[in-house]
Amino acid sequence: MKKVVFLLCVALMLASCSNNQCTKKECDKSPKVKNVIFMIGDGMGLNQIYAGMTANGGTLNIERCTHIGLAKTYSANSYITDSAAGGTALATSNKTNNGMIGMTPDGKPVYSVASKLKEEGWGIGIMSSVPVDHATPASHYAHAEKRYEYYKIGTHLTQSGFNFFGGGGFQSPMNKENASDINLYELTQQAGYSIVGSYDEAKQNIHVDKMLFVPASDLANPNKGAGALPYAIDRKEGDLSQIVDIAIQHLSKYDHFFMMAEGGKIDYSGHGNDGATNIHEVMDFDNAIQLAYRFYEQHPDETLIVVTADHETGGMNLGKEDSFELQMLQYQKCSSDQLSNRLSSLHKAKGSKLTWEQVKELLAENTGLYDEIELKEEEDEALQKAYKQMMRKQETVKTLYEDINVLVATALSILNHKAGMGWVGENHTAAAVPVFAIGVGAEKFTGWHDNSEIAPLIYQATQSK
Repeated sequence: MKKVVFLLCVALMLASCSNNQCTKKECDKSPKVKNVIFMIGDGMGLNQIYAGMTANGGTLNIERCTHIGLAKTYSANSYITDSAAGGTALATSNKTNNGMIGMTPDGKPVYSVASKLKEEGWGIGIMSSVPVDHATPASHYAHAEKRYEYYKIGTHLTQSGFNFFGGGGFQSPMNKENASDINLYELTQQAGYSIVGSYDEAKQNIHVDKMLFVPASDLANPNKGAGALPYAIDRKEGDLSQIVDIAIQHLSKYDHFFMMAEGGKIDYSGHGNDGATNIHEVMDFDNAIQLAYRFYEQHPDETLIVVTADHETGGMNLGKEDSFELQMLQYQKCSSDQLSNRLSSLHKAKGSKLTWEQVKELLAENTGLYDEIELKEEEDEALQKAYKQMMRKQETVKTLYEDINVLVATALSILNHKAGMGWVGENHTAAAVPVFAIGVGAEKFTGWHDNSEIAPLIYQATQSK
């Protein structure tokens, strides 16, 4: 079948033995991995992890990993990568231009470790807290010159033959360029996938060969584009951990399996500079890591877990003006997205009669400002200015994935500052990202790496004897 450019992966695999100062004879004696769990925190830098640790009582499950390294993240055409190029490097070992998925900069398809292992008979699972056809998950099965070619990417999902997909549904289940093309959910069923919409339904269908697990709300409107799972801070039920739990159960029936799980909304909340929501997303991702670790404890001589990020988002910094009090973020009860919706609903109901006192009450209830947290005069003035701006123009602050009410953006900026958290901006940064590993071959992931070296190291671990 295909798999031409995977030769680069093999070349890097051989080089990695040299870089880690082991001889071919020593490498051949290494135990062979039967289960690979690859976890990617989209937008998760070192400070996001440390903020999550601090908010979680000083520790996270990610700390159970025994080996730690760092990875460079630049893409083929920029020091600052996007998720498409970053995901492609992590999945296939190939650098590409921002916006491209599973292709070289000159448009040649490249193939992932997951695709290679599928050809070798492994069970394969790909999941995320964002739509299954977003850049990071798509990098493991699709080839597209533009990451927003969602329908094309969705068809590649159905053709992959992978055994499990989970997360948000299809971003564009209908082809906007050709309305006569079949709906992606129908195409997925035709490809032999059982489509389930709840954790209980998924458990009842563990025996099937191929499964797509997406929210029931997406399946209720199969012609409408899906969104990501709700933010952890807003969520009442269903999370990445449930998807990972089902994936492990589903894939465990195969003799060997590879799964990739992405915490995609760490990135979303980073773009929105929403500190409390970002911390909740890191802890939600860490809960999924806990499930992976439990599996590792049951199969320590056959399992490799690798945790990293495709890039850092927002340039989060911790500690401002000798202040670091993340406990203040505990008073934030919902995401900036939800708070914007609540404020918009209140404004719609009250119209021009919406008073500043009513807005203050909403802020106090949802952020602790004016109630649990005392404000300085200039902070109060900034909020009142944003209130007047909102009343005149209903303005929003646009981020990559959301439109945040200008008053909400101002309130959360003040709350973050008081907690000692700051942001460089609303986009990705060039920062190196951490690499954590535990299990068979984990020692190979220590030290400095390029993100394109992660896939060869994973593949090497599956081939050692």
